[in-house]
Parts: sequence; structure tokens; C-alpha cells
Amino acid sequence: MELTTGKMTLQFSQKAGKLRLSGWDTSAIRGFTPSESSGFFTVWVDGKPLQAQDFILSALEVEQPAPGVKRLRVVFEADGLELTQFWAAYAETTLIESWFALQNTGRKPLSVGRVDTLSLDFFPETEVEILSFTGDWGSEFEPVRRRLEGTMTLQSRSGRSSKGNHPWFALFPAGGGVVCGSVAWSGNWAMRFEPLSGGGVRFSGGLNDWEFSKTLGPEERMETPAVILSLGKDLNEASRWFHRVGRQYWYPRNDLSNRQPVEWNHWWPYEDVEINEEVFLRNVQEAARMGVEVCTLDAGWFGPSDRGSEWYAYRGDWYWVNRERFPRGIRPLADATHALGMKFGLWCEIEGLGAKAQLAQEHPDFVATRGGERLGYVCFGNPAVQEWAYQILRRLIVEYDCDWIKLDFNLDPGAGCDRTDHGHGSGDGLYEHYRGYYRTLERLRHDYPHVVLENCSSGGLRIDPGMMRHTDMTFLSDPDWPVHDLQIFWGASTMLAPDSLLHWSFCEWRNTNPPPQQNFNPRDPNLTREKLDYYTRISMLGLFGFSQKLPDLPSWVAERLAYHTRVYKEHIRRFVSQADFYRLTDQPRRDGSGDRWCAFQYHLPETEEHLLFVFRLPGGEVARSIRLEALQPERSYRVQGLEGEVDGDFSGEELMKAGLRFDQLPEEGSMVLLIR
Repeated sequence: MELTTGKMTLQFSQKAGKLRLSGWDTSAIRGFTPSESSGFFTVWVDGKPLQAQDFILSALEVEQPAPGVKRLRVVFEADGLELTQFWAAYAETTLIESWFALQNTGRKPLSVGRVDTLSLDFFPETEVEILSFTGDWGSEFEPVRRRLEGTMTLQSRSGRSSKGNHPWFALFPAGGGVVCGSVAWSGNWAMRFEPLSGGGVRFSGGLNDWEFSKTLGPEERMETPAVILSLGKDLNEASRWFHRVGRQYWYPRNDLSNRQPVEWNHWWPYEDVEINEEVFLRNVQEAARMGVEVCTLDAGWFGPSDRGSEWYAYRGDWYWVNRERFPRGIRPLADATHALGMKFGLWCEIEGLGAKAQLAQEHPDFVATRGGERLGYVCFGNPAVQEWAYQILRRLIVEYDCDWIKLDFNLDPGAGCDRTDHGHGSGDGLYEHYRGYYRTLERLRHDYPHVVLENCSSGGLRIDPGMMRHTDMTFLSDPDWPVHDLQIFWGASTMLAPDSLLHWSFCEWRNTNPPPQQNFNPRDPNLTREKLDYYTRISMLGLFGFSQKLPDLPSWVAERLAYHTRVYKEHIRRFVSQADFYRLTDQPRRDGSGDRWCAFQYHLPETEEHLLFVFRLPGGEVARSIRLEALQPERSYRVQGLEGEVDGDFSGEELMKAGLRFDQLPEEGSMVLLIR
């Protein structure tokens, strides 16, 4: 039996009543194919590891749940167990994903321990290197590349998918090609690479078994997160399949998020200390003049009516508007924003529970605890919490006429809640929290499909394909200084399409202890137009936004930001939302290492148009030739700078082999070129 996509064929066979994977037939990669003896999955039940060989194969069929998707459904049975595994393949890609549902069909409870959604044995013919990214606040997508040898585990134990490590890897066999993998899960996950006694390596991935266990009563079932594999001739191709499948099948979108709107958010220059109704409305007026399309009120709008109250301590009390700051409430802000033709956004950390929030006293059954200690959030494993959260978010949307909800999460749940009065057991509280959170977002989207849901978690600490099936976009990081921005965008785009990545241009922070590089000052006499362009264009690589004191900007800075907003809307965002994407340079590093030039290419195959961003970073050599991808060698291309910097004709062969030479850019200089 085969799953064929047009670019890859997965070949399955039955031998002696057992399922075998004969391999994958693709030109994307050579010398790195899975063994037919692979176990497909591993699940520990009552302390015993079980793989496909330990079950009886009872059903095998190919389904087509949606146009362009083929899915193999495999049913395995054992004494008191039924395991249904799915393999999904997507047309004209080499991306596959797998997950399974486990059901107790016996009469006794079963204890489920470690759960590896996917387990495949590989026998590479050559040496293999692995690339992965570590993640922490302000240091997201830090690359680690090394030889694959011995036992290696990538994982998160923080309770957030991107804290510690991002849930993604790439394997580079010396013979060429790349295999990328990811776990579509927002909590604790693990991906392991273990040497086999006869040579080769076993890859397994799924839920992290650290502090995890789940009891399945008779007829109860659980579903695992999906594990995704994408094959490519190089990293750009493997990433492209993530992007195409994400856009077409995974990312939920509505009219507003499809538009890729330009956003202003109040947070960094004001935080909760200086924001109030007057300040917000003055910024809204300026935002409208500059062409902004969404204005978002971040944290600081709720809590006691005290100008000095601090937002973090009162998370959970979402009914309570700070009337000292917003004497007329929130609705007049939304009305004023709408009257100027823009959309209104509001921040909410619906999972969070502040130390001073009355919610814990009013609903002690909502509180997530471990060992009797509060964890700082409400447990979505409790169905009552899911209902409460839905009603809160519903009220914010309806009463405040919100078009956009920014959903934040600023803490580490660790192993999660171990209470047994929430509807979950002592070992699966985190698992059920995320399942409950996903269900709440699905319900909200169903009932209010016009509202954009933005994912954020202390910036970029919960970025994964699982969350991106429930939110329109993800925020990449709290800091936004330029080289940091380029590093995280380069890393995040290996897994997610540019039109799902939101980050602001270099912001002015009022924070009294910001990172030392977070030093943007729009009134700095040394700020040049070239530097401002460089700072701003970096944010235009994905979803474009900024967080500045708009009424206080020097007039030339405001005019230049308005100009870039027009350029983004008129020329750039159609590429961001639709184009194939190429990283043309290696990843820059925030510490000053890595590549010191950075170039990204966007390609619209249907119209044969390309957009090229080029940045010279501090320390970059004086000149660099940038070679383009995906051109037709025999055709002639017109290359034009959006501000007239370049205007000339080149052959596709010349642009791909010799490249475009840049020798006039200063450090912290940039250029955007349209190529037709």
C-alpha cells in the first residue's frame, strides 16, 4: 500500500500480519531511509513498552479527508487495547505527519507512561549532523549544530514548548539532503536519537515522559500530538513544505489575518505605568494618519482603580477595569479606533492567575497546584475552567467590540497540575491543560470567526505547529533589537511561514532595566534615515508592526514609518502571505557571530515575481554577492529597488550563479528589490 504525494511515496507492506514501512521514494534525500523493522510508535502500558509488532493488524485503509490530503489509517489491536495510527501526506510536498489514538477496550484501568507518537529506525550510509535551536527569554532560536552520535535528546520540561529547546530539528546526512522534524504540541515534548546495536539510529518523538502518566479507564481514549517530518534537498525546500502545508491546511485564518494588517501596540514605550485613555487615544489618532490597521491595548487595562497597580499580580480578574487609567472603560477606545477605520485589539493572559487575583478565592477549584503549591495559572484540564475562560473571552469580544485578542502566557507550568479533582489524574494535568486550552480556542473561533487570535508567551516561548493550528499568528520575542530580530526570524521560518510570524520594529522601551542592546531612541541625533530603514525593514519580513510613542516621534521619523507602512501594504505583504521563501545567507547571531550579511528571497511562482531583502549587519564585509534561487536561467529579469537604488536587466543564470553584488550598503544598511 502506498501514500503518494507527487513528490514522495511512502511504501507500506504487510508481512505475516504485521505492518512494514518499505521506505520513502523521493529524490529529496539519498542514503537515509527508514528501516522496514521500524516500530512506528512506542507506548508504555502498565510498565511494558509496546510497538507495532506487539499488536495484531486489524485494519488498513487510505482515506482522503480533504482535497490534497491522503491519510493512511491503521488499526492495531492487543489484549484490552486498540491503537489507531494515522499517517497524513500532502500533495506536491514531502511532508508527512503521524499521530495515534489509544483506547482501553478492556475491563480494567490501564496505566500509560511514555508515549512516542512516532518511532522510526534509520540506517544512514554517511555521517549525519543535527541542527536544533535552544530557546529562552530574549535568546530564542539559538542554533546548535553538531555531529549526531551517541544518545541525544531534545526536549522541553518547562511546560512551554519553546522554553529550553524549540520543538524542531534538522538532520543533514553527508550524502546530501535534509530531514526536518517537529512535535505539534505546546507543552512538554521530547525527541530522541538513540544508537542501535547493529548500527543506525532510532528516532522517536512525542510527549515528554518526565513526570507524565495517564490512567485510561474502560472505553477511555487519549490522542497523541502529531509528529511531523519534512524532507528536502536543502533546508529551504524542507521549510517550504512546512510553509505550504501550514498555509493550506493548518493555520486558521479569517479576513483580517489574511490581510496581514499593520499593527501598533502600546506596550514597550508605556507599559502599564504610563498608559491611560488619553494616551491610547492620542496614539490611535496618529496611527490612523500613518496607515496603521490594528491598534492593540496591551496589559495594564485591568485590575484595581489605582494608577500604581501592577498588571501581573491581578491576572485572572478580567472583569475589573482600572478606572483610574480608563475612567470610561474599554469600549470607548474600541469605538474611537473603529471610527478611524482601524481594528481594535486587546491583550489577555487568560491562563494566568496573579498572586492578588480574587479569582483564586472565588473559584479555588480553578487553581492549578502541584504538591499543594500554586503554580500561577488556572487549570484548563478542569471543564469548569474551560467554560469560565470561554465566557470571559466572549464577554471581552462582545462588550469591547474586539477584532483581535492577544493571548499571552508568562510562566513555566513545569510538569503541570497534579490535583485529582479537576477531571484529570495526578500525572496528566499538563497534557489535559493543553487539550482543554485548544478546545477553548476552537470554540471561540467557531463562535467568533472574525476575531484574530495572536499567540504570545513571554515573547516567543510557546511557538509550535500545535499552537499554530489554533491561532492566526505567533509573536516571536519580547526584545526587538535588529540583529536579534534577524536571528529569530531566520530560525522561526524553518518551521513556520513568514505570514504567521509577528514582530515589531526596533522599539523604544520605558523599562528601567532593558537588555543593553534595547536602546532605540527616535530622537537620537545620530539616527539616520538608512538606520531607521534598516530597523524597520527587518520587521517587514513577516507580519509588520511597531510599538512606539507615536505622538512623540520626530516628524521625519513618523513620516518615514508612514512611508514604510504604505510600501508594506502596496508591495510587500502579498509576497509575505503567498510566496515561497528562501534564506540566501546563513543565520546571523545576536552575539556578533554568524553571517554578517542577511538576505531573504520571496518567490511568487504563478507570476514569476521575486522580492529580495538584503541587510548588512555590524561587522559585515564591505561587499557581498547574493545568489538568488528559483529563477529560470534562460530568462531575462528586471531588478528594481523600491526606492530606485538598482535598475537593471540580468539573466536568471547570472543572478543564480554570480549573484547580485552589493558594495554600497553601510553597516546597518538595507535594500528591498523587486525582480520580474
